Amino acid sequence: MAQVTSGIRAVLSHPLVYEALQRIMGAKRGREWIVRDLIRPFPGMRILDLGCGPAEILDSLPEDVAYTGYDMSTEYIAAAEAKFGTRGTFHCRLLEQAEAATLEPFDLVMGIGVLHHLDDGTARQFMTLAKAALKPGGRLLTLDACYAPKQNPIARFIISKDRGQHVRNEAGYRALAEGVFTSIAGAVRHWGWPPYTHWSMECSL
Repeated sequence: MAQVTSGIRAVLSHPLVYEALQRIMGAKRGREWIVRDLIRPFPGMRILDLGCGPAEILDSLPEDVAYTGYDMSTEYIAAAEAKFGTRGTFHCRLLEQAEAATLEPFDLVMGIGVLHHLDDGTARQFMTLAKAALKPGGRLLTLDACYAPKQNPIARFIISKDRGQHVRNEAGYRALAEGVFTSIAGAVRHWGWPPYTHWSMECSL
């Protein structure tokens, strides 16, 4: 996983600081949009969140979903367990292919803000892992910073300072899923304030 964690980016590795910045950047509004338009939860929905961070998405999810999160950060997982307790199952490690094969399949696998931290080879492994964890009819959802034509220059500048070192354009993200998923849909979204650009992608078999 390629990311910069020195200087101010190292400070952002702490969950309280990271979440404070997320609030300033309008993350609560963004999470509500993710849940409403992208996740589209239903009662009993099984959700696997890879790279879940402090699992703040649970603030916007209904309580009748079954949420499992994986993250390598001990601080993020500790924060998730402290805040959400039994609302989810949290694991401080990478989910490996062998373990994924033992889990009950999921309706949705999420990678929110994950792909732009991964080089192409690792990102394709992520796609294969997500595919293995899905039940028939399930979906993979990803959301990442994106470069796009006619992008707000402030948004492009902010994105260029992201900890992730593999921000791509639409074609770059699509290429990661090709050959793994048969259905790939997505959209570029430009946020007005603060200026930012996201690529959301939904993949299924």
